[in-house]
Amino acid sequence: MAFEANVKPYHLPKDAVWLVTGCSSGIGASLAHHIATQHPTNRIVATARNEASLSGIPDTPNVLKVALDVTSIPSIDAALSATLSHFGRLDVLVNNAGYTLVGDTEAAGDSEARALMDTYFWGMVDLSKRAIRIMREENSSGGGGQQGGVILNVSSMGGYFGFPACSFYHASKFAMEGWTESVAKELPAEWNVHLCCIEPGGIKTNYASSSMKMMEKRHPAYSDPGFPTNAVISAMRDPASRESWAEPEAVAKAMWEVVGRGERIPVRVPLGRDAWGMVMEDVERTRGELEGLRVLSESVV
Repeated sequence: MAFEANVKPYHLPKDAVWLVTGCSSGIGASLAHHIATQHPTNRIVATARNEASLSGIPDTPNVLKVALDVTSIPSIDAALSATLSHFGRLDVLVNNAGYTLVGDTEAAGDSEARALMDTYFWGMVDLSKRAIRIMREENSSGGGGQQGGVILNVSSMGGYFGFPACSFYHASKFAMEGWTESVAKELPAEWNVHLCCIEPGGIKTNYASSSMKMMEKRHPAYSDPGFPTNAVISAMRDPASRESWAEPEAVAKAMWEVVGRGERIPVRVPLGRDAWGMVMEDVERTRGELEGLRVLSESVV
């Protein structure tokens, strides 16, 4: 039995209301700035754990700055309530908040691993479930807009394949992508609600610096500098390795295009030459492995 996500085109209202998480820096800050300056008829709710960190985003009548901790249900409800009170509806939710946890999986503590999943996965789930109801029931009733909307979940090319040293980061992104695809196929097309995973490659953000959190402990069995985890950490810490990464402003512009171009919203959108190339390489590699297993696989009847 095959199911499809919504294949109908989405038409972004000229006065669309966006809520973006994680706007203190990086992709979130760039997207908030892009909307505020390049699409000023759109409205935006820019959020971060600390509202003071949003000072770099323009102050205009169409920008609302709100403190939001995506791991807190009361904080989520308060931010959504502020959005509806101020703008009346919610057309686009961008789940972007997060950070990187790096180290030896075997040494990871339960609390730090679960905290990452709470931010990337459960925070996204709790916001998205509430947004779907708003988009279905409130946008066209009291909000003066059209029924429906778009949920952009900022994943990564690391939501398609995994690297050493980042197992819980990848697990959170794989979970995000599986949840997104399932829910995208679950919603009736007439609701006009679309879900999409944005899969950037390397971006010149704080991903490999202040947003990179080392696990509390390292495991002595993995101390060899040549082991995969240490090689990845060294590469992430080397500024030269990030020179070819894309600018966050370019990612922000592309994200707006995904929503604003008036076409179907795909379930997955790789952004960046590295993301496109490495995802396609992984597709071909997986295809080859599957062809090699075809006889064995089809023997199970």
